[in-house]
Amino acid sequence: MDKQITAISKYFSYVLRHQPDAIGLRLDEQGWAVIDELIAKTKEYPLTAEIVRLVVETNDKQRFGLSADGMRIRANQGHSIEVDLALPVLTPPAVLYHGTAERFLPSILATGLHKQQRHHVHLTESVIVAKAVGGRYGKPVVLQVNSAAMDAAGIPFYCSANKVWLVEQVATEYLHLDATPAPPL
Repeated sequence: MDKQITAISKYFSYVLRHQPDAIGLRLDEQGWAVIDELIAKTKEYPLTAEIVRLVVETNDKQRFGLSADGMRIRANQGHSIEVDLALPVLTPPAVLYHGTAERFLPSILATGLHKQQRHHVHLTESVIVAKAVGGRYGKPVVLQVNSAAMDAAGIPFYCSANKVWLVEQVATEYLHLDATPAPPL
């Protein structure tokens, strides 16, 4: 069952973050999908409302959220499609971290962090999480982000429901290569 839950979670990421049109799913402006519609339009997996809730509740990265009434689901962040998560601007911690692969470092140090195909650059309060994220793409490197200075400069920060800090971009003057070795995974 664990493998099936993982597969369904990846499927949800695909349709809720990137390609709802692949199954004809409608998302509202804030990225919410009606669970009954998701179930009806999903042919790849035998979904029920209980399975949808199980995927949301057991996802280790808390990628998804349920509406207060439990009738809708959405991805918490990471969209490549246009959605407005309606997140408030928040004051970030003084330092945040970004994990990347070593091969991307020259470009990042030259031009900064850019959102690429996503809506925001993703940052974390945890060096361990940043290292794990960077390790998905190659030899991990952890960058420190001077988020206090960015905030003082008026750059807005948002925090998703699963505690991922979001920002439009990070200019090079706010980046520092973290010389502190990250703890092993």
